[in-house]
Amino acid sequence: QVQLVEAGGGLAQAGGSLRLSCAIAGRPFSSYAMGWSRQAPGKEREFVAGISRSGGITNYADSVKGRFTISRDNAKDTVYLQMNSLKPEDTAVYCCGAGLQFASSAVITTTGGYTYWGQGAPVTVSS
Repeated sequence: QVQLVEAGGGLAQAGGSLRLSCAIAGRPFSSYAMGWSRQAPGKEREFVAGISRSGGITNYADSVKGRFTISRDNAKDTVYLQMNSLKPEDTAVYCCGAGLQFASSAVITTTGGYTYWGQGAPVTVSS
């Protein structure tokens, strides 16, 4: 069974930064394309960022492009989300996801494409 555990959420001021991390246990990390989604109160879960198995290909939602960076360290079985220039509308619970992919360069860009999700890390951005 695959387990995903997020860390690094919290409170930030508008314009500030936070870094989320997500560790995977139970299966070889390099077998999975990884990604982040978020769900704000009263809204549906939305895709935020995705990264291929190799780490060489990334994809971002338009709302975070240029501000957020997804990366992975296959030696540490961990994926990261660096969030800069935070805005109050970034307030949400952020979850990391894992999806099996045969192609090392494939990125999963829809929340439905992920098989496993972590429990989430809350992020609150104050104005």
